[in-house]
Amino acid sequence: MFSCFKQIKDFVNKMLKLTRFPIQSTIGRRHLGTRKVIAIRREDQSVWERRAPFSPMHVRKLVKSGVKVIVQPSNRRAYPMQAYLNAGAVVQEDISEANIIFGVKQVPIDQLIPDKTYCLFSHTIKAQESNMSLLDVILEKNIRLIDYEKLVDQKGQRVVAFGKMAGVAGTVNILHGLGLRLLALGHHTPFMHIGPAHNYRNSSMARQAVRDAGYEIALGLMPKSVGPLTFVFTGSGNVSQGSQEVFQELPHEYVTPELLRKAAEHGNPNKVYGCEVRRRHYLERAEGGGFDPVEYEQHPERYISTFSKKIAPYASVVINGIYWAVNSPKLLTIPDAKHLLRPAYTPWLPTSMGAPALPHRMLAICDISADPGGSIEFMNECTTIDTPFCLYDADRNKDTKSFKGPGVLVCSIDNMPTQIPRESTDFFGDLLFPFTSDILQSVATKPLEEHNFMPTVYGAIIASNGKLTPNFEYIQELRLASTKSRQKEATAGQIEKQVVIFGAGRVAAPLVEYLHRHPSIGITVACEQKDLADNLAREYPGVESVYLNAVDNPSAVQELVAKADVAVSILPRDLHPIVAKACIKEGTHMVTASYAKENLTVLHPDAVAAGVTILNEVGLDPGIDHLLALECMQEAKSLGGRITSFESFCGGLPAPEFSNNPLRYKFSWSPRSALINTLASAKYLSKGQLVNIKEGGDLMGATKTLDFLPGFNLEGFPNGDSTKYANYYGIPDATTLLRGTIRYKGFTEATRTLQLLRLLDPEAHPILHNKGPEITWRQLICNLLEFQDCSIMFENLKTRIAEHTGSDFAVELLEELGLLDDVGVIKCGSPLDTLTHYLSTKLNLDKDERDLVILRHEIGIAWPENKREVRGINFVVYGDANGHSAMAKTVGYPAAIATKMVLDGEIQERGVILPFASEIYRPILSRLRVEGLHSSETSKFY
Repeated sequence: MFSCFKQIKDFVNKMLKLTRFPIQSTIGRRHLGTRKVIAIRREDQSVWERRAPFSPMHVRKLVKSGVKVIVQPSNRRAYPMQAYLNAGAVVQEDISEANIIFGVKQVPIDQLIPDKTYCLFSHTIKAQESNMSLLDVILEKNIRLIDYEKLVDQKGQRVVAFGKMAGVAGTVNILHGLGLRLLALGHHTPFMHIGPAHNYRNSSMARQAVRDAGYEIALGLMPKSVGPLTFVFTGSGNVSQGSQEVFQELPHEYVTPELLRKAAEHGNPNKVYGCEVRRRHYLERAEGGGFDPVEYEQHPERYISTFSKKIAPYASVVINGIYWAVNSPKLLTIPDAKHLLRPAYTPWLPTSMGAPALPHRMLAICDISADPGGSIEFMNECTTIDTPFCLYDADRNKDTKSFKGPGVLVCSIDNMPTQIPRESTDFFGDLLFPFTSDILQSVATKPLEEHNFMPTVYGAIIASNGKLTPNFEYIQELRLASTKSRQKEATAGQIEKQVVIFGAGRVAAPLVEYLHRHPSIGITVACEQKDLADNLAREYPGVESVYLNAVDNPSAVQELVAKADVAVSILPRDLHPIVAKACIKEGTHMVTASYAKENLTVLHPDAVAAGVTILNEVGLDPGIDHLLALECMQEAKSLGGRITSFESFCGGLPAPEFSNNPLRYKFSWSPRSALINTLASAKYLSKGQLVNIKEGGDLMGATKTLDFLPGFNLEGFPNGDSTKYANYYGIPDATTLLRGTIRYKGFTEATRTLQLLRLLDPEAHPILHNKGPEITWRQLICNLLEFQDCSIMFENLKTRIAEHTGSDFAVELLEELGLLDDVGVIKCGSPLDTLTHYLSTKLNLDKDERDLVILRHEIGIAWPENKREVRGINFVVYGDANGHSAMAKTVGYPAAIATKMVLDGEIQERGVILPFASEIYRPILSRLRVEGLHSSETSKFY
């Protein structure tokens, strides 16, 4: 059938050529009349990522051949968006029209579009644990994955790669680092004038800086105390070629591996020595010696590496560019590093007055392959462009803040080519373009067998139609082996109890950190945002991270719960019942830091019957507020006092120096919850009078000034139903019962204004539907205020807003928040969710900023003999800049302590419970104080 169609098509084309009207073909067109659409996605894996898979020149060629090219907007890309527009591309946010989506690095899981073909570096072919969640979702969403790393020719050589550019950037970087390292050791060298690769406009400028340094070396300006410098290049591929092109800008001489020692001991300091090392130079058969390249490809496990003995002792700098495969011998192991990095007497490293000898020959390693735990075993995590270097010493210590001290300087940036982004994009696009026409035939919803891919492209397809392709089914085997290995390690480490933590958000780190102190506790973190769980796993060795969508996959929740002794849920509180039901079914205890809402309390009989403890409200608010109140109240009652009033306010705030925005607020917890709480209902007692504020009512109108800490400008408003605490705390005689939220003054006015502008409306709005037309913030404001003319002049618009709201404050608020700008809106369905998404970035608490938690109780106590006391309890905690936030500490630590108590059997009560028993709240408070979380008290008698 196909051959018949081809014959007809050839005949028609032949006839039309005679009439000078040939059929216009499109790249990748397999059926006449169908136009191919591709997309170039925005790179978001790193803030430094400026590359693209195609340059504007490549896009122009694609467009001319009839392909529609959609480019996702990005101001970070090295080539500006205008250049792609000029090339004929369509620049827009929505790329769902495209069948094939091209990128460079991994795609965030939540941005993967089902039933598409993705072309990128997925970093999954070695079952890299950090990217297995990405692979899982690719399979789940029926995505066809083409991995550039597996585009190889008949000889198995890669045909599409950034390798040469990585070699160029990596070598510039390590020469820069070498200058800093030698200076820290007491030696000024010409390398000090070489900067990091991204400091240069292009590689030519970087090479000129290297050339200038080489000129000084040739003039004899290299300190004799450093001795001859030897550079070892592993491999001869693109990476090594790029590296050596930079190296050759220095005065140099190449030596064979056999002569490397002689060069290191007796070389001329007015030049540097290079040595290209290939497999045959350092790999040999474990039994019998010798090297057979064919046998090695088939059975790498039969070979051992002699690099640490024959090459490394005589190398000043190792530039590693070899591809490392699982089961292959490692270039350098951890024991090798212990041997090579021990300070030792080396006669060829001379000293001079005022300049000490180098501690050891090996000064630096540039691991361009950037394969954690791979060929350089002790390089178990990559460095970054922000922090490019790390000192690694023989005792396995790492120092990323200093160039002084023992060890070897390691540079292992996994995206080095992005430091020379335009050249890298041009280079890569030139290599990829010839395969584009074949890739364009891909339709992910059709079976792979219905396509006619060339062998190079077919061999790079990792996943298709919801499963791994035959060539890559081994990935699952590697994953199973890795899981078994971790289980074995857990057994060897005498793991006695298992905890599964659902969620890895803002408060997870202190929770994990506290539990991780106890070697007998195994920890699994399950989260839909797998990168957050992976970060915790990297920071706390032994912690396992798992991808989980609790809503769509409750059976996976149950599987995780079944393996645990305690489950901790820091998911949104509406998801707690999913975990709780699984815990009841599997007989696993549970801890949450959230309020015990009715959807949980109804499970109490089932939890009791199952012998399961579901402990709630062990965070900050609720949590520490309960503990401090109960401690004070129980003490007063034991001495004959009677509680007559209870007012409590709590809030997480930015530290005062970081509160300079219209809301006087930054988000250290759920942004949506913080805003929607301003619309919530409230019920409280005030001097015997019941006050009831309905949902959506004027909660902000009940705000009061708080002056218990004179140095702060605070206000507070009611929060939820305070009246129920009369029963919870056992204080039936209290005539005032109020629990509220603390904010800086100005927050209430700002949120009331946002309400008036309808920006806090939680209901879906047609203009914010994700399939609707693109709008700007200014257009959205006009629409919400029902202004008919969205093109109204800016000054007139401000006047109309002021008239509509009755004050100029609304205009100031919108301007300061950027909500009157002609900037595109990321639509999230409702005004509230759209604003929340926007403010979560704009008012996010940055890493170098700290937050603040303030908790205040005022407890009225009636004593015998008609004495009255008002006892104040202040609990103030600051976050650590670049450490745990105050909110994370005050939620994570009490939850962790409670979890440990459940594990240790200190809490025996079953069912859905609160931490109101003295045997629960007293130990938690005591252990919090050990963590440095203290309160202070004031007292006034009347």
